[in-house]
Amino acid sequence: MGRFGSTEEAAEYFKADRFATGNGCRLEEVTDEFSLCSCELTDVHRNANGGIMGGVAFTLADFAFAILSNNLHMPTVAQQVSINYLNAPKGSKLYARATCRKNGSRTMVIIVDVTDDTGRDVAQFVGSGFKL
Repeated sequence: MGRFGSTEEAAEYFKADRFATGNGCRLEEVTDEFSLCSCELTDVHRNANGGIMGGVAFTLADFAFAILSNNLHMPTVAQQVSINYLNAPKGSKLYARATCRKNGSRTMVIIVDVTDDTGRDVAQFVGSGFKL
């Protein structure tokens, strides 16, 4: 395994990411190949129109990106990110699965697919990480 010897060790480290964890983001699993995070959707995640705020999917994807990138090389920081929103979530939980597309000597590219618990595609996040 990478920097973290287990998912539990990574979860303990990322408890300090208070914005993500305070908004309900949880680490489910991390390996050298992927990270998987989740977020139970509640009323605090809703916008004025009653839908799920786009920032929830972004925060969850960014959290999955941070966990995988720092498992592969610590420290890594986001250099550039983008997100495409595909569909409004219909379920009660979001999942973000991050996979590394390119792991270079100074940078990496990570793709994060966000889905809901019905299997609906919600967003795709692409992040470039810079290895410090």
